Amino acid sequence: MRILLVEDNLKLSTYVRRGLENEDFTVDGVGTLADAEVALDTAPYDLMVLDLGLPDGDGLDLLKKLRAQDNHLPVLVLTARDGVDDRVKGLNAGADDYLLKPFAVEELAARLRALLRRPDGALGNSLKVGNIVFDTSSREVRVGQNLIKISRKEMGVLEQLMRRSGKVVPKDILESKLYGFDEEVSPNSLEAHISRLRKRLSQAEASVTIHTLRGVGYLLSDNADG
Repeated sequence: MRILLVEDNLKLSTYVRRGLENEDFTVDGVGTLADAEVALDTAPYDLMVLDLGLPDGDGLDLLKKLRAQDNHLPVLVLTARDGVDDRVKGLNAGADDYLLKPFAVEELAARLRALLRRPDGALGNSLKVGNIVFDTSSREVRVGQNLIKISRKEMGVLEQLMRRSGKVVPKDILESKLYGFDEEVSPNSLEAHISRLRKRLSQAEASVTIHTLRGVGYLLSDNADG
């Protein structure tokens, strides 16, 4: 899942980014409203974490603009404003959740996953294709009864393929979900993750196949479907 973090405090932004990346999120961090708007126009995000006190304005202005454009991107407001009136303003402006500073990044990650599990959200509680079960809360992947260990990027690939099982997932969509703006990505990086994932699933006797459609993308199919 790809998150846009809008926070101008560099120390806090770094803390949040590292914490969320350890929770298997891909995170892009920006420090101004202007940069946030550019990022939103550039990449597909599953959720935005939005600070209110930014150098070039109030985060609520961006939130109101999104909602006026009928943009339903889930937004968690991150702020030191602890007054009831402030929280009411944020929620009325279209915020989906509100977290006061200081906070534990573990709670932030849990709140993000809760938002993404809402109806029409990006996450379900679990994904199942063939004999593979992916628990999106615990970030555990099982083949049958056996827990398998895979890297964060491989897990990201598998999650996207399982969510679109039986459908082609374009390569650029996979890359947009896996890599942030500042990550160095080699031309064959995605192919390498796919190759290692195939090997791990084969070793675990998973009943699925990852097909490559050259020049298009990848497709996960359940072998039982023929």
